[in-house]
Amino acid sequence: MFGKILIANRGEIAVRIARTAQRMGIKTVTIYSDADAQALHVRTAEEAFRIGPPPARESYLDIDAIIAAARRSGAEAIHPGYGFLSENPDFVETVERAKLVFIGPPAAAIRAMGLKDQARILMQKAGVPVLPGYNGENQDTEHLAREAARMGFPILIKPVAGGGGKGMHRVDKPDNFAISLESARREAAAAFGNDRVLLEKFLGKARHIEIQVFADGHGNTLHLFERDCSLQRRHQKVVEEAPAPGMTANLRAAMGKAAIAAARAVGYVGAGTVEFIVDVSKGLSPNAFFFMEMNTRLQVEHPVTEMITGLDMVEWQLRIACGGPLPKQQGDVAISGHAIEARLYAEDPARNFLPQSGKLEHLQFVQRDGQRIDTGFNQGDTLTTHYDPMIAKLIAHGPTRAVAQRKLAEALSETQVGGFRTNRVFLSRLVQDSDFMTGEIDTGFIERNIDRLVKGGETPIEAIAAALLHVGGHLSVPAGSSPFDTLTNFRLWHGESQSFEFLVDGASLKANLADLGDMNFTVTSAGISTSFILLDFGNGSVRLVFGGRIVRLAFFDDGALVTIGFGGAIHEFAIAESVASHGSEEDNDGMVITPMPGLVSIVNVKPGDRVAKGDIIAVTEAMKMEFALRAPRSGMIAMVKVAAGEQVEEGAIIATIGDDDA
Repeated sequence: MFGKILIANRGEIAVRIARTAQRMGIKTVTIYSDADAQALHVRTAEEAFRIGPPPARESYLDIDAIIAAARRSGAEAIHPGYGFLSENPDFVETVERAKLVFIGPPAAAIRAMGLKDQARILMQKAGVPVLPGYNGENQDTEHLAREAARMGFPILIKPVAGGGGKGMHRVDKPDNFAISLESARREAAAAFGNDRVLLEKFLGKARHIEIQVFADGHGNTLHLFERDCSLQRRHQKVVEEAPAPGMTANLRAAMGKAAIAAARAVGYVGAGTVEFIVDVSKGLSPNAFFFMEMNTRLQVEHPVTEMITGLDMVEWQLRIACGGPLPKQQGDVAISGHAIEARLYAEDPARNFLPQSGKLEHLQFVQRDGQRIDTGFNQGDTLTTHYDPMIAKLIAHGPTRAVAQRKLAEALSETQVGGFRTNRVFLSRLVQDSDFMTGEIDTGFIERNIDRLVKGGETPIEAIAAALLHVGGHLSVPAGSSPFDTLTNFRLWHGESQSFEFLVDGASLKANLADLGDMNFTVTSAGISTSFILLDFGNGSVRLVFGGRIVRLAFFDDGALVTIGFGGAIHEFAIAESVASHGSEEDNDGMVITPMPGLVSIVNVKPGDRVAKGDIIAVTEAMKMEFALRAPRSGMIAMVKVAAGEQVEEGAIIATIGDDDA
């Protein structure tokens, strides 16, 4: 076994790899950019080496710097994690030339599966079913448009390189093909350095089901069953689970056989995932699944497989990289229970899931039996715009899917994040949605239900009451004293009324709290008044009595948001005047404003140009995403304040639009 390894990654995956290696008695070395000097993955390892400034291309993608760090540290092998250089065959070859071991598949296998068009051809030869599509050399726009028309819309444009859903565009009608193709090419070139695309038929009702495979250097290959990754937004996975809901023995056997054939076709070694799209328009059938791509690395969602199999996949990777055989054979692995994972992101669902950045003023997880938290952050750390906005992965396991779902909902409700908005409420609603709970999901589920998942339903009066009590100062007492020792919370003879306006899911909610004395209150919202009693509070929770029923609610305030947990659901209240409007497409006096810090990649206008409302004025990049900044009104461009290649801060004015020639 290795004595020391270098982990060429950051965040939660670097922490996760380090902990398994350390359990096995292997010393660990991590790398960091200037932005990550105090990061958790740096503090977890025995050694850490600076490799450059914050931009990934100057640090985590700098092959020479990583190899130099490995040599200086005396590491014998390099684990790439996922993302960054994990699927770069040139990196693998450079590692091997440096007489180091790459903990992953051979360069030839990565290269074979790295380009989706070539992978389709390989899979067809191996007998693995593929979707109807076009993956030819002719990349002329008119030729691609004809191929799309031949297949029939809707179709999917996919970059031949890369992964993670970046650059993928669904096109529903011919009129939108050219502009979608241009966007896909631009995004692919920026993300992967390759603007070539392929076309595939888009299935109207489909599930994304992937098979985890492992192979050793002795000719042995097996699969560790499937994961369902159908819950996606912008082609990015949001919630994953194993096994797939409703999976049949016949379909599992057929998909497992195809995945093993795919791995063997490229001489695969190590951990990999073969991703399939399954046509579920007529239910789950062993004749209706199609190869999409192979991820030649560990997946973000690998914990759900670990939880249902009881295996440590990083340990398997390390043993195989040392030349050992697979620790088990196919007949020795079995499924135990069900596991579900949710990705907690720093993003604002009410503003079209705009990524957030800044200091983690508060971070708290509650981990109980059957729950797992994978994170790369501690309270006080900073999320920068240079990297992915994922804060943590919350994973729950139980003997049944219903138990796993309940445990995940509990983990989400007890998680506290302060400093910026997150998708926690969105995730809570998603995993408690009635259709999700019955397994009625497909890749279009989130898009179809986005309004109810983002905006939610009616806010419970109990949650409104708790929020009013908190912001009104009724749940604050001096340290070491009792709530009954302060007149703020205890009045016997007169009432006091307080009114507040909140923003809940981006909409205004006005409410009034009347203090009737002796811990009795009345809450009024939407013209309806309800009486209740404040029973007690402390340690971030409060008990109220509504109509003889005692309810317990959790509350947390990060200075911008009051979060109330009630009945397993989460409700966020923002004081209306504290909410900024940067980045919205309202007029703002004709100013085009950046919603977050980022790099200006494209500027489409110059002073004197006429634009229509909704035209794309500029494009910025941040947190691995592209943001189109659109004109808030029609008119003439009066001023352009930035150029392509500039870094801008949140709220920066990109351009101004006048009403007329003046």
